[in-house]
Parts: sequence; structure tokens; C-alpha cells
Amino acid sequence: MARGRMRRGPGAPVEKAKDFKGTMKKLLQYLGAYKISIVAVIIFAIGSTVFNIVGPKILGRATTEIFKGLVRKVSGGSGIDFTKIGKILGMLLVLYLCSALFSFIQGYIMTGVSQKLTYRMRKEISEKINRLPMNYFDKMTHGEVLSRITNDVDTLSQSLNQSATQVITSVATIIGVLIMMLSISPLMTLTALLLLPISMGFISVIVKRSQKYFMSQQEYLGHVNGQVEEVYGGHNIVKAFNKEQDVIATFDKDNDMLYQSAWKSQFLSGMMMPIMQFVGNLGYVAEVILGGYLAMKSVIEVGDIQSFIQYVRNFTQPIQQVAQVANMLQSTAAASERVFEFLEEEEEEQTVTDSEPVDDLEGRVEFDHVHFGYNPDHIIINDFSVKVEPGQKIAIVGPTGAGKTTMVKLLMRFYDVNEGAIKVDGHDIRDFNRSELRKMFGMVLQDTWLFKGSIEENIRYGKLDATHEEVVEAAKAAHVHRFVQTLPGGYNMELNEEASNVSQGQKQLLTIARAILEDPKILILDEATSSVDTRTEIQIQKAMDNLMRGRTSFIIAHRLSTIRDADLILVMKDGDIVEQGNHEELLAKNGFYADLYNSQFERSA
Repeated sequence: MARGRMRRGPGAPVEKAKDFKGTMKKLLQYLGAYKISIVAVIIFAIGSTVFNIVGPKILGRATTEIFKGLVRKVSGGSGIDFTKIGKILGMLLVLYLCSALFSFIQGYIMTGVSQKLTYRMRKEISEKINRLPMNYFDKMTHGEVLSRITNDVDTLSQSLNQSATQVITSVATIIGVLIMMLSISPLMTLTALLLLPISMGFISVIVKRSQKYFMSQQEYLGHVNGQVEEVYGGHNIVKAFNKEQDVIATFDKDNDMLYQSAWKSQFLSGMMMPIMQFVGNLGYVAEVILGGYLAMKSVIEVGDIQSFIQYVRNFTQPIQQVAQVANMLQSTAAASERVFEFLEEEEEEQTVTDSEPVDDLEGRVEFDHVHFGYNPDHIIINDFSVKVEPGQKIAIVGPTGAGKTTMVKLLMRFYDVNEGAIKVDGHDIRDFNRSELRKMFGMVLQDTWLFKGSIEENIRYGKLDATHEEVVEAAKAAHVHRFVQTLPGGYNMELNEEASNVSQGQKQLLTIARAILEDPKILILDEATSSVDTRTEIQIQKAMDNLMRGRTSFIIAHRLSTIRDADLILVMKDGDIVEQGNHEELLAKNGFYADLYNSQFERSA
């Protein structure tokens, strides 16, 4: 069920890391590469905060000077000294400009650090994907892997960019403002601090009540989004079975629950600010009354009252920010943990010392007493041996789930055998670098894969340095050249994301052209003619015959009529090779292959 993404309100539940301290330690080590920039951020952030904190005290001096000038004017004196006030305001302007400049510089540096970190993490994740064993992707969904490189890295970047500077400025502001308040009046400072527990008490009550509604909101948002996604994906099925009313009823039920929990959670969290403003306003009234009394006693100046009220406002805001940062750090740790977990996954060995060269290999393949199981406790291929000479055509047949694709995965070394060995020209495939080994193989799969780009770029994917003439020759050999010429733009026509602007058969022919251009020594073909018309099937078969000519070929066969001329047919059942031989030999045995072959012809008849 899909989970909806939403903006978190105050009191919303935050995903927490399993090991907060350990993850933050790793993140700090990761940030060690940017320690000079981070030190600069700290210096500029503190500098910006200090300049900002001093401002209200100086502004208070200007207010005091105006008040004294008015008193002198009433007493018949010289009145307000505007020159002195001008100097004070000029000094204040310089301070605020310096504060703004320092804030801009630290923001610029911190953004650079967070984006460099994001770039580095995405690069490492992208490289990591290619080093992970295939069994990792068997247990993880594609969405889960993509979430690491998109959502988690984005969350980490944004929260780090916001929380790092906010922690520094908030702590510096709290300390600085507290010092300035004490310098004006310890008694007024004590009065202001007494109001904090009252605010915190109100907030804790609201958070406790709103949190359950936020969790419910998150849950039902997932239900609603998931249901819409499922119904949209299977819209034709819903209509075919007349289930529109049932779907609407289910949606209405979940949507109503979402509405109930959403308005309660948002209402309760929205109450925080008015309550805090109310308590804050009570505090301002208390400070003004107490400040007026102390000014009458000549303990403080009139301007100090104004400065103090500004400081009280500046004092409560960073406390709220620190609470938000605590939540943000939890999100940062949770996202970091998921990224680090991925980066620390066990990798498959990519290179070997003294690896065997692949340039002069002929394509002789041998399965030597191979044992394999995806789970070591459950072996599905038991003691399989066969020798394949260069240029031979080997067909792998069997019912769905028999293990045909497993043989191909072992050959390409997507998985390693548990016992025995697979050899190419007498060399164990584990003695080759994985990338070099896979250069020997060309693949044409039933699930065609074409990317967004021109037709020529898609064919050239098999050999990136190929000329246009070589691309055209490969297309002719794959019987797709004439079709390409009829398209607007020909070889330059852009395929869309899913290549839906060409047919399934044409996609297959393009992938065959790609494999022909690659010119591999060994071919792996997953016969893919079941979803095309008869004429296109004949074209694909001719293209595949051109592709296989002179090459060692392994064919996963679905239609047994297409592999009667194979040099060797491997018959699989429940993971094991139960029979092997050519077409005539297997039919003469009157065993499992004969049953499969005859059943296909009975169905077609």
C-alpha cells in the first residue's frame, strides 16, 4: 500500500533511527571532509547572531535619548539631540548589515556543503547499485532502493541544511539574549523565565493529544493514496466486474476517517501558536508593568524596557526552533541510517587478481558438476554437467518455474554456484573480472528494454563507438531497417519513456539489432514471439537466426517447435536437468520432453 507524503505539522510523529548516536557519529565522520567549511559556517553564524543580539540594546539607547530629550524640552532645556540619535541609528544600521552579510555567507557555505554531501551520497549509491549481488534485489523492492537515492538523500540534504545552522544560531541566540537580559535586569529576567514552564506545559498537553491523530492521519492517507493508485492501475478490471460502487464505498470510508483525523490533528496543532502568543502577551504586560516600576525607581532606563521586550521575543523563538531541530535531527538520523545501511551492504567481488583475458576466447562452455540453490539449504540444481562446443545452439526448455532463467543467471555470474564450476574455454568464470566476463555475452530478453532516446542511440547501446553505417548494417541483419526508414526522422526518431510509440515486435527487433552490433561470442536468447503476430514472429525468427550464426547460443525456449534444430536441448523440471539430448533423441525416449512437445501440438490442434 502506498504511503502518502505530507507536510509535518507540530506534534506530527517523526520517523526515528534505530541507532541515533551511531548514525549521527557516522554522519559527522562523513561531514569531516568539509570540516573547514563547517568551521566557517559556525563562525559566521555566531557572528551574525551576535550582531543581531546587540541591536535591541543600542535601539534602547536611542529610545532613552528621545525620552530624555522630551523631558529636557518640557523642562525648558535643549530638547532632543538628533545628531546623537543619528549616530546611534547609524551604528545600528551597520550592525544589522554586518549580521545580514554574515548570515548570507554562512547560508551560502552551508548550502554548498549540503549539496556536495548530496552529490557524493547519490554518486556512491549509484555506484553501489552496480556492485550489489543480485540476491539483494530479490529481497528488496525497486521502490525501496529508489527511495534511498531520492527521498532519503533529499530529506538528509534539506534537514541538514536547515538544522545545522539553526542549532548554531538558536543556541547562540539563547545564550546571548539571556546575557543581555541579565545585564538589563535580573529581576525582569527571572519573571520572563517563569513563563516558560507555563508555555511548555500547554504545548506538551497539545502534543500528546494531537500525536495520535497525526498517526491516524498518516495511516489513512496511505490507505486513500494506495486505494486510488490500485483502482487507477486496474480501472478496466473495476469496470469489467461492475465494482465502481464498491470502490467508491471503500474510498468514502477511508476518506472519512482521514478527514476526521486530519482536522483534529491540524486543529490541535494550530492551537499551539495562539496559546503561546497569549502566554507571551501576558509576559509582555508583566514586563512592561515591572519595567515601568523599575524605571520610576531609576534602576533601569526607559529604553531598557523596549530592549527587554524585544529580547523576550527573541528568547522564546529560538527555544521553539531548538524543539523543531530535535525533530528534524530525528528525521536526519533516520534518513542517514537508511542510506548508510544501503552503502554498507555486502558487495559482490568485481575483480580478481591475475584475471583471465577474454579477447581470444572461442565460446566453449562447460558446466562441471554444478550444484546451486538460491538458499544454500535448498539446492535446486543437483550435479549438472554438460559441454558446449563453440557455435553450438543450446535450448533450455521446461514448464514455468522449472529454473530455465536460473541457468542463464549462473552463466552470466549474477549468482555463483554452490559447488562445481562453470567454465568458458577451460577457465572458471570466477577467474574473470565480472565486467570482462559479461562483455562475452549478448542478451535478448523477452522483456525488451529500450530507453528514452533516438532509435540509433538505442541500437548503439550495444557498442557505443559504432558508426552510423555499422548501426544500419546491424538493423538490416535484424530485419528492422525498412521499418525504421518509414518512421518520421528514421534513425533519429525519439522513443518515449516506455517506447510505447513502437510495437512489441519492433521493440524486439531493435534489441536484436543491438545484440548483433555488440558482436558477442556467446548469446543468451529468451524467445519472445508469444505476444506478436505470425508475420512479425517470422521476422524475429529470421533476425535471431542471423544473430546466432557462428555463435554459441543458449535459448530459453517457450515454443518447442522453434528449437527442433538445436544441437542440444536441456529439459528442466523443478530446478533439475531431467533430460538432455537433441530433438530426435528426446522424442525417442518418450519422456518428459516428449510429453511437453506433444501437449503443445495438441493445444494448437
